[in-house]
Amino acid sequence: MIPLSWYLILAAGLFSIGLFGVLARRNAVAILLGVELMLNAVNINLVAFWRYGDISLMAGQVFAIIVFAVAAAEVAVGLALVISVYRRRNTVVAEELDLLKW
Repeated sequence: MIPLSWYLILAAGLFSIGLFGVLARRNAVAILLGVELMLNAVNINLVAFWRYGDISLMAGQVFAIIVFAVAAAEVAVGLALVISVYRRRNTVVAEELDLLKW
């Protein structure tokens, strides 16, 4: 049986890579990919804690499914916004996107 700490280390590494992708990238699509990595790290934690806790309760799996649904909605809305901004500005560099400023 794989110990819980291995899952937590994997999730921490995946979350760290996603956080680096959000903070260091300039491309809006790469930032969205970083957010997706962080959400997947959260899913690994939820399912790992469910597995090593009370298996009769399905809370970890239910929360993981909710996170998947939120991630799918985030991708749909985020990519629609990126496409809309690209059509207007011809760039997806996050530093140049100041459409909401006066």
